[in-house]
Amino acid sequence: MMRILLFLATNAAILVVISIVFNLLGISGTLDAQGVNLDLNALLIMSAVIGMTGSFISLAMSKWSAKQAMGVYVIERPQNQTEQWLVDTVAKLARQAGIGMPEVGIFQAPEPNAFATGMSKDNALVAVSTGLLQSMSPDEIEAVLGHEISHVGNGDMVTMALMQGVVNTFVYFFASVIGHIVDRVVFKTERGYGPAYYITQIVMQIVLSILATMLVMWFSRYREFRADEGGARLAGKQKMINALRALQRSHEPEDLPEQLAAFCINGGHVQKLFMSHPPLEERIAALEKLR
Repeated sequence: MMRILLFLATNAAILVVISIVFNLLGISGTLDAQGVNLDLNALLIMSAVIGMTGSFISLAMSKWSAKQAMGVYVIERPQNQTEQWLVDTVAKLARQAGIGMPEVGIFQAPEPNAFATGMSKDNALVAVSTGLLQSMSPDEIEAVLGHEISHVGNGDMVTMALMQGVVNTFVYFFASVIGHIVDRVVFKTERGYGPAYYITQIVMQIVLSILATMLVMWFSRYREFRADEGGARLAGKQKMINALRALQRSHEPEDLPEQLAAFCINGGHVQKLFMSHPPLEERIAALEKLR
């Protein structure tokens, strides 16, 4: 709850700061003098509503969406020894982490993979792929489960949704401001909105979203290091390192998001800015330094 209140307060504070900065710099008056007549305070509120609503809807639907998209089979009554071990291990790790028992699921995929999602620490889903169950030892699987449980315990799903909401707010706000300026100042539209506003706003939303993605992906990489540390505490440091090494043996380079590929962005340094997970060698090195 404190994390949610903190981020909501931060988001509100940032909106207020931007409003104050615009007024101190006289930007509002300048825009009005140019015939823009843009109510920045109303736009800030609308942007926040648009930005945060989408993120919270996605968060609320995250478990259902994951089950449908990945074809997750939720273990309600274990049917074999593997399922029983999986449920018992998640229950043990959840108790250690101080969270409610998550739903436990399995999805069909040849590559080793796992994920955690859900609205809160006591309403989560942890799922593993059949490839992970087949290619890893029990100790390595336990470490992976510890990593995912740590994501839940750290409140990463909620934090990521809130951060994305803040980013969405600023993207919509600045894209709208730029659209207004281009439409009213450059194209001299006097009433309503001309085509220039809509075209500019859409283009700027795409451009600003790409730039904002770097910030969101940086946070995603940061939370992976934290989840690795959590997995090491719950399951054991060496188990976590061994699990990452097992992933490294079957790991393929992460693809760029589709919107970036469309812009032909390439190269190691640029691509790293848009990776949701740090390179496995960096994660292993960080764990080896962990005391």
